[in-house]
This record gives sequence, structure tokens and C-alpha cells, in this order.
Amino acid sequence: MTEIKERVATPEPPPELPALGLVGWLRWTWRQLTSMKTALVLLFLLALGAVPGSLIPQTGVDPIGVADFLEANPKLGPFYDKLGLFDVYKSAWFSAIYLLLFISLIGCVVPRLGVYLKAVRARPPQPPRNLHKLAAYETYDADSADGVLEAATRELKRRRYRVEQYDGAVAAERGYLREAGNLLFHFSLILALLGVAWGSLFGYRGTVLVVEGNGFSNSVAQYDDFTSGQAFTGDDDLPPFSLTVQNFAVKFQESGPQRGAAREFNAALTYQESPDGPEKSYDLRVNHPLKLDGSSVYLLGHGYAPKVTVKDGDGKVAFSGPAPFLPQDGNFSSFGVIKAPDARPLALGFEGFFLPTAVIDERGPRSVFPDDLDPALAMTAYYGRPQKETGKPESVYQLDKTKLTQFENGDDKLRFQLQPGDSFTLPDKAGSITFDGYSAWVKIQISHTPGTDVALGGIMLAILGLMGSLFVHPRRTWVRVRTQDGRTVVEIAGLDRGADRGVAGELRTLAKTLTSTTQEKP
Repeated sequence: MTEIKERVATPEPPPELPALGLVGWLRWTWRQLTSMKTALVLLFLLALGAVPGSLIPQTGVDPIGVADFLEANPKLGPFYDKLGLFDVYKSAWFSAIYLLLFISLIGCVVPRLGVYLKAVRARPPQPPRNLHKLAAYETYDADSADGVLEAATRELKRRRYRVEQYDGAVAAERGYLREAGNLLFHFSLILALLGVAWGSLFGYRGTVLVVEGNGFSNSVAQYDDFTSGQAFTGDDDLPPFSLTVQNFAVKFQESGPQRGAAREFNAALTYQESPDGPEKSYDLRVNHPLKLDGSSVYLLGHGYAPKVTVKDGDGKVAFSGPAPFLPQDGNFSSFGVIKAPDARPLALGFEGFFLPTAVIDERGPRSVFPDDLDPALAMTAYYGRPQKETGKPESVYQLDKTKLTQFENGDDKLRFQLQPGDSFTLPDKAGSITFDGYSAWVKIQISHTPGTDVALGGIMLAILGLMGSLFVHPRRTWVRVRTQDGRTVVEIAGLDRGADRGVAGELRTLAKTLTSTTQEKP
């Protein structure tokens, strides 16, 4: 017996694949970044990243709100600050998403543009071998083949098809604007991103509080708060206009469920577009900004500024003029401070409320109506040793009481109320304060966003491109004449990208037209 030895097949080792290398990894990364899926993910992340900007106070819009948030949330606030949530649109992570989306869109659209241009220049494709297998198909017997293709060519051109004749057949195609609409939509997104980026780099925005009768010159030092883009270089980029708030008028509803709501809200301005320009007038109202050399002046809010005169213990005037008070509620109970650091022998400070319609009861000092029906000042006073000026900026709306002591009235803290024209003498001959009257103040925002028109144009083009991609139907139609069993057979077939969309009805109409045209007797 012959012994048979089985041979065990030794599996061959898998082939060694070449290393991807640096260039290969870069190509792979570029393909992933420029894919449409990545662009959609980045667009979603951009929208998601913008959510904190509308929920959390932003430094460029509401710096007081940011300070209040940090004070109210000592643990969460610093964490938000490290993440850049108080200035979302200038944070590193938001800028990274923005730039990646910009690159991804360009990488998606530019290659598609080349493919589209080739498709536009290409001839309509030849008819398939088996036209009857298409979803939309019509056929009829013709008397002869003479004139059928010529009639089909004329009719298809009338229907705005691009037509190409082949041997015994006609191929037609239309709907190229659908892909043009898709490309226009994506290019318009790039345009909108460019507009936003342009405005972020070269734009600026600032707010300033101007008391009635006072003026403002457009320089960085004049603003209460000011933010600008990275490419902004300073006062040289600011238009040299100036304005003065001549008068401010506001009327409130006096009855009904909306009692206290503002019904008139406008500031009478005079302005000059340049230092030597003519003085012009403008009625500044909400949603009716003043346009000056590419910048817009908006009216944001208003309040009251009581006018006081503070005299020190030597009888000299230590402070005189209006002091803006900030509204705390809808009835304009306004809180503010008055500083007289130059008073001698003691530095003086005051804080309290301006009440346009004053009521003081068990709930404390408050206003019951926003209009100035019965104005009053409810104040407390402080004193301290004169301090050397350090040059460190201080808020005009806060009184640093760390080195001040409140005046006392017996066993209680000193509090007093003043009507317009009243004066109050401080204890120990430290000085006096006189309530001379009050004026209105307005909060003005001045902004310059140079890329707004570009971004708006991009959005309008995006809508136009989206309409083209939705309502334009790419369609191909073929007409072929052949002989079968001694008969002349005309075949008509059509193909609509994505769905039928009436192509069958169009083919029936085309068949009837060709039948009546080619079989008409001379």
C-alpha cells in the first residue's frame, strides 16, 4: 500500500502595503476636510458654537452684564472666561471652526466647478440601446423616416433643450442651471463668510453715554466701551465726525395694562461730518440710525442725570455738573454715584437713587412711574482721607468704599432726600450738596461693519441658487427612428434626474406633435 502524504498548504503572508508617508497623509487629510460631509458637520458646529453668544453676556455688547455674571458666579465665571464664552466670536475655537469651514467649502466647490464646466461643454449622450426600459417611453409608427429627426430637433430646441444629432437618433438635454444653482449656493456661502470675516477684521463698535446738551467726538478715548477687529489700527480708521445731543424727548403711556411703556423716543442731534464741515440736524430714533461715512449711529437707551453741586469743608466747589444714574427697573429708579475726591479737608462721595416719580415707604425709596412727575434724590454720604491719584481707571458708576466711611446721624447711618433746588449740609462741617436739577442722557452705539453688504449679497445669492436647485429639473430626451418588420418605428424616451416630474406627459405631447408634423399632407 502506497503511503500518501498530504501536503498542507502554507498560507502566503499578506502583501506588504507601502507606507502612506507624509504626502499620503496630507492628501488623505485634504480629502476628508474637503468632503461635503465634513462641510455639513462644520456648518453645524458653527451654528452650535454661536449659541453661547446669544445666551451668555458678551464683552463687546454688554460688558456690565459680563461683570455682573462674574460677580454672581465666582466659580463658573472664570471657567467660562477661559473657554472664551464671554467673547465667543473672537475665541480661538470659534475662529478655527470658521476657517476650517471656509477651506472645506472652497475645496468642495472648486473641483465641482471644473466638472460642471466640462459637463456644459459636453455633447448630450447617445441614446441607450434599449430605450423601452426607461421609465418614460413612447412609440408610434410613422409613414416614413423623412423629416422625423428634423422635426424632433426643432421641437426640442423650442422647448429649450440642447440638441445633438446622431446616426438615426436625436439626443437632447436641459436643466444645466440646476447644478449651477447648487454651485451658486455654495459659492454664496463662501461670499457670506468673507463678508462676515471682513467686518470682523476691519469693523468696530462702541457705546457712549451722552448727557443732554453735551457732545461727542469720534475718537477711541471718548467711548465708554469699544471693541474692534484685529485689523483696526486706531483713531486713523475712525471717521472724524462729531455730534451733540441738543434735546431728548420721551413720552410714556399713562394708563392701561401697558402703563409706563415708552411711546415716543427720539433725540434731536446736530452733527458735523468733519471738523470744518457744515453743521446738520438729525432726529435720532430707534431703528432709524444716522449714517456717517460708513458708520451707523444707533439710539439704544436713555436715563436721567441729576445735576448737583458739592462744596467741601472750605466752601470750595469740589464737583458741579450732571452725574448719569443707571435705571434699575421699568419705572427708572436709577442708581448712581457722585465723587468729589478733591474735596478738603475730607474727600467726599455720595451714592443713592434718582427717582423720577418718588415714593419712599416701607419698601424703601423707589419710583412708581418712569416720567419725571415728582423727582427726588435719595442719597447717602461718605468721607475719607484724600488719596494720591494713581492713574488707575475707575468706573464712574461705582464708588470705592474701601477707604471711605459713611456719615452717621446719631446711631443710624446718614440718609437724606433732596428735591430740585434743595441743599443738605453734611455733619462736622464737612461740606454740602445741592440738587440743582436734572437732564436726560442717551446711550448711543456707533458701529462700522464694512462686510455687511457682501454678506447680504451672499445670502441673496444663496436664496437664488437654492431656488434654482429646487425648481430646475435636469432632463434628457431621446428620439430614435428605426425599421422593424418593414415598419418605420419612432421611439421617444426621457429620463428625469431624481423623479418622474411630468416627463411622461411631456413625451406624449412630443409624440403627438411629431405625429401631426411629419404625417401632415402637403
